[in-house]
Parts: sequence; C-alpha cells; structure tokens
Amino acid sequence: MPELVGNLLVAQSGGPTAVINASVAGVIQEAGKNECIEEIYGGLNGILGILNEDLIDINEEKARTIAGLKYTPAAALGTCRYKIDFKKKPEKAAWDMNRLFEVFQAHNIRYFFYAGGNDSQDTANKIHEEAVKRGYEMRVNGVPKTIDNDLPHTDHCPGYGSAVKYCSVTTVEVGLDVACMATDDGSCCIIEVMGRSAGWIAGGTVLAKQGHADNPPHIILLPEIPFDEEAFLGKVQETVARLKYCIVIVGEGLKNKAGEEIGADKSRVDSFGHPLLSGAAEKLAEIIQGRISLKTRTVKLGYAQRAAEHCASATDSDEAFACGVAAVKAAVEGKSGVMAKIVRLSSAPYKWTTDLQPLADVANVEHFVPRDWVSEDGFMPNEKFVEYARPLIEGEVKVPMEGGLPKYVVLEKVRVEKKLPPRA
Repeated sequence: MPELVGNLLVAQSGGPTAVINASVAGVIQEAGKNECIEEIYGGLNGILGILNEDLIDINEEKARTIAGLKYTPAAALGTCRYKIDFKKKPEKAAWDMNRLFEVFQAHNIRYFFYAGGNDSQDTANKIHEEAVKRGYEMRVNGVPKTIDNDLPHTDHCPGYGSAVKYCSVTTVEVGLDVACMATDDGSCCIIEVMGRSAGWIAGGTVLAKQGHADNPPHIILLPEIPFDEEAFLGKVQETVARLKYCIVIVGEGLKNKAGEEIGADKSRVDSFGHPLLSGAAEKLAEIIQGRISLKTRTVKLGYAQRAAEHCASATDSDEAFACGVAAVKAAVEGKSGVMAKIVRLSSAPYKWTTDLQPLADVANVEHFVPRDWVSEDGFMPNEKFVEYARPLIEGEVKVPMEGGLPKYVVLEKVRVEKKLPPRA
C-alpha cells in the first residue's frame, strides 16, 4: 500500500462520555508520530461543524493540553446529533455529502476519524463508501464511543466502564442514605439511568451489591425485559417487608408488555425522531404510590453519569486512548472503512487488546444484554454479567486538582482559515 500524504481531521459525535477525549488524544498523539500526516485538524461539533467548515488547528494546541484530554470529560471538540439520511432525505443527504467532500478537498483531508456510537459509525461508513465511489484517496476509520455499550462486535464500548463505575458508586451511597432512614413504614428509592434500548448501564449497577444479596440495588429493570407491573410490585413489597427499604435501578427505556416505553413523552421527539424519555422513574413511583401507598423517591442521574470524570475508570480511559491509536495505525497502514474495537482475552485476570471491524458490520446495529445474563424473574443480572462488567471499572483516573476542584483542560480552538463559500 503506497504512503498517503495529507492532512488529518478528527471529530466527535453523539452524547459525550468521561473518556471520549482520551480517544481523541490517542488519535492526535499517534498521528504526530507519522510524517505522512502533515496537519492535524479538529472538526468542531462533529459532522455539522465540518459541513460549516468550522475546523481548528490542533498543531496550535499545547502538548500538555492534548495530554490533559486523557482526564477531561465531555467532548472537547464539541459534538452534534446530525444524521446524513439517504433513506428519508435523499436530496439533502446528497447535498451534505457533496459539501463534505468540498471541505475535505479544500483542506487536503486524507485521514478522517469519527468518534461516536451507532449513528456516528454509520456516518463514517457512508463517508468511506463515498470516498471509494468518488475515487478520492482518503482513509476513514471509526473510534467507538457510547456509555450505552450497544455497539456490536466490540467486547464493550469506551465510556461504558466509567458510567457503570459512577452509577454503581452512586447506588452504594444512595443505598446507605435510604437504609439509615428506614422505618417500619418502609420506603423505596428509584434511580433512573440512561439506556433507551439496551440495559447495559442499569445491569452494570449489579456491581454495587459487592457480592452481598441484601445490598442495593434490590431490583434492576432493563429495557430488554418487558415490565411486569404485578410481579414488580410483589418484589418491592417482599423486599420492604424484609429490609424496610428497596432500591430500584431502572433503564430510561423500560418498556411495557406492548413494547411501549413507559417514560416516553410522545408529544416531543429528539433529532432522530425518537419520543423524548421524560421519566421512567417517575412513572414507577406513581405506580408504587398509587397501588401500595409506599413512600417513594426518585433520583435521575442524567448527564452526571456520562460526565463524572472524578469517578472515571482508569481501565476505560486506557482503552479509549488505545482505540484512537489503533484507528490511526490502521489508516497509516492503508486500512479504511473499519472501526477500532476492544477484544477481551481473559476476565480474571483481565486482559485485552484492540482489533478492527468493518464499519458496515457496526453501523446502526444495536447489541443487547443477553437474556441468560439475567435472573429468571428478570429483576437481577446474574454472575455472567458481574464477570463481564467487574474488570471494566477498575482503577482511578488521576485528575489534577486546584482549589479543591478538578482542573480540566480546554482547547484554544485556533480556527483554520475557511476556503469555501458559507454553507447554504
């Protein structure tokens, strides 16, 4: 494969994670080792920023700032939820693709890396296929990211381990709080975590039990398993009768037996046309209070679970960085249209490596929690899940502190001069 000389562009997409910047650091630091890569650019706010020719010069950033991305949460380059949709909006998608390649050509982009989840890998795949179709020499590779952990073919996704670590720690702490106030009247606390279709985050909070059956959480509700109201209420009552309190974890996308999300607000939709999930925990609280008159409170972790760098997993951060490195190495070696992935070699002791998967195998495919990883009654992940998730939360990311608070880095974002007319 002949050497391809030109500039590199990296961008981020979708919901951020505690370690998505570590992946970008991996891309940038590995790119700097290769003479065939001349300039390194960042796309602001994902594919949307690239369409607007909003690029920054990474070479203008301080080396210590790039190193600091390894312990800085959110998306340092900015992100977006923008879909190039040839099925529903073919004319607009074709226009977008033409515009993208105008930007690529104007700035001699020969290496493009997109860090993100399902839709992001789909976008990367479309750009790869379009480059081949146009005969434009460019290597396009994906870097996996999503706390939802629902990308196929990778053992797990960067971002997931840190989200599970934070959610599990929070469950332990909230559990202690609720338990210390438990009285004969009993109480229930419902903690809602992210996960529209897949229950990986909710399931991962089983680690909070730390091997003790009576430790919280006492019930974990996954979107993959239809919600049985009667069985759920019975489980809550049995737990409260025994322990005087009950901690419930619910994935935001919990569905009833008809397949409807119990927390969906169908009057509002997101940028991809999905009904907004406005509160599975609140719905469960209404059911409990209305049916069995039990004091119930809710906790919605929201953005905190994907931004909690102070509680990030060092294993997760190392893997995120390695995926960025692997994507660049693959591109320099001539590979395009692939996503870096994590391969588990063993669980105890935990050993892993990286490999590559064709983007076409990953794009818009969701990976769900296997049914045999959950108890027969559907209320608790079993030892298979524990064995899978436990090593992913190991280790702590060392975050510099100043005045008692984390000192994260912020990019200077020196703009690259635009060469094209403004986007219409």
